[in-house]
Amino acid sequence: MNRRRHALATLTVVCALTVLASPVLTLQASAAPLPPPPKQTKKTLEEVRQEIDGLYRQAATATDAYNLAEEKTKEQSEEIVKLARMIVSGREKIEDLKARAGAAARAQYRNGGLPDGAQFVLTDDPQLFLDNAGRLKEGQKATKDLLGEMTATQAELTTYAKDASINWTKLEANRVKQARAKKEINDKIEAAKKLESELAAEERARLLRLEEQEQYRNQTAWISSGVLKGLSDRTTPAGKRAVEFATAQIGKPYVWGAEGPGSYDCSGLTQTAWSAAGRNIPRTSQEQWRLLPRVDITDMRPGDLIVYYKDASHIGMYVGNGAIVHAPRPGRNVTIAGAGSMEILGVVRPG
Repeated sequence: MNRRRHALATLTVVCALTVLASPVLTLQASAAPLPPPPKQTKKTLEEVRQEIDGLYRQAATATDAYNLAEEKTKEQSEEIVKLARMIVSGREKIEDLKARAGAAARAQYRNGGLPDGAQFVLTDDPQLFLDNAGRLKEGQKATKDLLGEMTATQAELTTYAKDASINWTKLEANRVKQARAKKEINDKIEAAKKLESELAAEERARLLRLEEQEQYRNQTAWISSGVLKGLSDRTTPAGKRAVEFATAQIGKPYVWGAEGPGSYDCSGLTQTAWSAAGRNIPRTSQEQWRLLPRVDITDMRPGDLIVYYKDASHIGMYVGNGAIVHAPRPGRNVTIAGAGSMEILGVVRPG
């Protein structure tokens, strides 16, 4: 019996040791050295160019969001000021109506609760009664109209206050949108600048040449398509004034959110140029694309606006001979470029 118990105990210990040893073996196996990570391949200059271009395009999209929020903020602020003036005017009107109602009430009190006209009606003279009965009726109508006007004015004041509250909420929402867009713009621009700053001077010069070569290839392909055949460089007087204004800004720097006179972003330039020509157009490139009349590219004329990229994030003004004037991006100045040097979405005509 003792031998059997001893053998059983021994078997139990062996089993336990086997179980405990298993994870150790597993850990030892998993502790084998991992293969070295693959070497990071350096990006080509073309890849860097595409990344920088992508960042600036994202910044342009955010700039449109910023400009739209800013435009809405201005509209809401103006509406709030307008409503505030209407509220003040309404309150002054209420005070005037109250004064008039008070005067009528005091007159009735002095006459024993009867309006002035009623004193004449209660006369024993039939002719005087007939002459003044109409006056009493008119007085009653005037009192009724006075009370009705007070009620209507109070209702207007309530509506104005409600509208002002709604516009204030919208104003704050647009301010939040502005702040977010501003942060995104700055982040994208800083990221693009950082990428460019990490390049040697020679590489930065090559980067600029790559950018110019890409634009040249696109422009050449666009012209080769025959798009300019039969296209006239004649335009309207307003179109001519818009082109003259836009080209006069050549050399001024791109600054996001800027509408002149010292700097511009792309849609700030087109909006201000057409404003100088006597035509008010929307602030952002996306709104200009969405709201202005569209024309076929084969029918465009100087002064028309060419919208670029699928998200309508860039815009320039056609000046004739297959060229545009535009504010390209941060770090660049207003300049003349090939109208087909970027991906064209379509053409709109302000006037």
